[in-house]
Amino acid sequence: MRVLHTMLRVGDLDRSLAFYTGVLGMRLLRRQDYPDGKFTLAFVGYQDEDEAAVIELTYNWGIDRYELGDGYGHIALEVVDAGKACDDIRTRGGKVVREAGPMKHGATVIAFVEDPDGYKVELIEKGTR
Repeated sequence: MRVLHTMLRVGDLDRSLAFYTGVLGMRLLRRQDYPDGKFTLAFVGYQDEDEAAVIELTYNWGIDRYELGDGYGHIALEVVDAGKACDDIRTRGGKVVREAGPMKHGATVIAFVEDPDGYKVELIEKGTR
Protein backbone atom coordinates (compact mmCIF):
# COMPACT_ATOMS: atom_id res chain seq x y z
CA MET A 1 0.00 0.00 0.00
CA ARG A 2 1.00 3.62 -0.46
CA VAL A 3 -0.53 7.07 -0.04
CA LEU A 4 -1.99 8.25 -3.36
CA HIS A 5 -3.31 11.73 -2.62
CA THR A 6 -4.82 14.15 -0.14
CA MET A 7 -8.10 15.78 -1.19
CA LEU A 8 -8.96 19.41 -0.47
CA ARG A 9 -12.29 21.05 -1.35
CA VAL A 10 -11.68 24.45 -2.93
CA GLY A 11 -13.98 27.40 -3.61
CA ASP A 12 -12.27 28.72 -6.75
CA LEU A 13 -10.37 26.12 -8.74
CA ASP A 14 -8.47 28.59 -10.93
CA ARG A 15 -7.31 30.56 -7.88
CA SER A 16 -6.22 27.35 -6.13
CA LEU A 17 -4.41 26.06 -9.21
CA ALA A 18 -2.59 29.40 -9.48
CA PHE A 19 -1.45 29.00 -5.86
CA TYR A 20 -0.32 25.37 -6.01
CA THR A 21 1.34 25.70 -9.42
CA GLY A 22 2.42 29.34 -9.58
CA VAL A 23 3.27 29.97 -5.93
CA LEU A 24 4.34 26.53 -4.67
CA GLY A 25 5.74 25.32 -8.01
CA MET A 26 3.72 22.12 -8.39
CA ARG A 27 2.57 20.85 -11.78
CA LEU A 28 -1.02 20.30 -12.86
CA LEU A 29 -0.99 16.56 -13.49
CA ARG A 30 -4.57 16.09 -14.66
CA ARG A 31 -7.93 17.79 -14.58
CA GLN A 32 -11.37 16.31 -15.26
CA ASP A 33 -14.85 17.85 -15.28
CA TYR A 34 -17.78 15.69 -14.16
CA PRO A 35 -20.86 17.51 -15.51
CA ASP A 36 -23.37 14.95 -14.23
CA GLY A 37 -21.98 15.31 -10.71
CA LYS A 38 -21.32 19.06 -11.08
CA PHE A 39 -17.72 18.91 -9.89
CA THR A 40 -14.17 19.14 -11.21
CA LEU A 41 -11.09 17.28 -9.95
CA ALA A 42 -7.57 18.62 -10.49
CA PHE A 43 -4.47 16.76 -9.34
CA VAL A 44 -1.27 18.70 -8.60
CA GLY A 45 2.15 17.60 -7.40
CA TYR A 46 5.90 17.74 -7.82
CA GLN A 47 6.13 14.26 -9.32
CA ASP A 48 3.83 12.07 -11.38
CA GLU A 49 1.13 10.20 -9.50
CA ASP A 50 2.82 6.84 -10.03
CA GLU A 51 5.96 8.19 -8.31
CA ALA A 52 4.68 10.15 -5.30
CA ALA A 53 1.61 11.28 -3.38
CA VAL A 54 -0.19 14.31 -4.85
CA ILE A 55 -2.97 16.72 -3.90
CA GLU A 56 -6.47 16.39 -5.33
CA LEU A 57 -8.29 19.73 -5.55
CA THR A 58 -12.05 19.16 -5.67
CA TYR A 59 -14.25 21.98 -6.91
CA ASN A 60 -17.98 21.43 -6.39
CA TRP A 61 -19.66 23.74 -8.89
CA GLY A 62 -21.46 26.66 -7.27
CA ILE A 63 -19.84 26.29 -3.84
CA ASP A 64 -17.31 29.03 -3.22
CA ARG A 65 -16.43 28.53 0.45
CA TYR A 66 -15.99 25.77 3.03
CA GLU A 67 -15.62 25.76 6.79
CA LEU A 68 -12.27 24.10 7.46
CA GLY A 69 -13.25 22.75 10.87
CA ASP A 70 -10.85 22.08 13.70
CA GLY A 71 -9.82 18.56 12.75
CA TYR A 72 -7.72 19.47 9.72
CA GLY A 73 -4.04 20.16 10.31
CA HIS A 74 -1.81 20.92 7.33
CA ILE A 75 0.12 19.65 4.34
CA ALA A 76 3.91 19.51 4.83
CA LEU A 77 6.53 20.17 2.16
CA GLU A 78 10.29 19.71 2.50
CA VAL A 79 12.33 22.73 1.37
CA VAL A 80 16.08 23.36 1.20
CA ASP A 81 15.91 26.76 2.95
CA ALA A 82 12.68 27.73 4.74
CA GLY A 83 13.52 31.44 4.88
CA LYS A 84 14.25 31.62 1.17
CA ALA A 85 11.15 29.56 0.41
CA CYS A 86 9.04 32.10 2.36
CA ASP A 87 10.62 34.98 0.43
CA ASP A 88 10.02 33.22 -2.89
CA ILE A 89 6.41 32.38 -1.99
CA ARG A 90 5.73 35.96 -0.87
CA THR A 91 7.28 37.29 -4.12
CA ARG A 92 4.91 35.06 -6.12
CA GLY A 93 1.89 36.41 -4.22
CA GLY A 94 1.60 33.77 -1.50
CA LYS A 95 0.69 34.49 2.12
CA VAL A 96 3.25 33.57 4.79
CA VAL A 97 1.50 33.14 8.15
CA ARG A 98 4.51 31.98 10.20
CA GLU A 99 8.01 33.03 9.27
CA ALA A 100 10.82 30.48 9.14
CA GLY A 101 12.37 29.57 12.45
CA PRO A 102 12.78 26.74 14.94
CA MET A 103 9.61 25.03 16.04
CA LYS A 104 8.51 25.57 19.62
CA HIS A 105 10.24 23.06 21.92
CA GLY A 106 12.51 21.79 19.12
CA ALA A 107 15.18 22.57 16.57
CA THR A 108 13.33 21.75 13.34
CA VAL A 109 13.12 24.86 11.16
CA ILE A 110 9.57 25.38 9.92
CA ALA A 111 7.34 28.02 8.37
CA PHE A 112 3.68 28.12 7.37
CA VAL A 113 1.94 29.53 4.34
CA GLU A 114 -1.78 29.64 3.63
CA ASP A 115 -3.54 28.75 0.39
CA PRO A 116 -6.44 30.84 -0.99
CA ASP A 117 -9.00 28.74 0.90
CA GLY A 118 -7.20 29.03 4.24
CA TYR A 119 -5.54 25.60 4.23
CA LYS A 120 -2.14 25.65 5.93
CA VAL A 121 1.00 24.35 4.23
CA GLU A 122 4.02 23.73 6.47
CA LEU A 123 7.50 24.19 5.06
CA ILE A 124 10.09 21.99 6.81
CA GLU A 125 13.74 22.81 6.20
CA LYS A 126 15.66 19.76 5.00
CA GLY A 127 18.18 18.41 7.47
CA THR A 128 16.73 20.11 10.55
CA ARG A 129 14.27 17.43 11.74
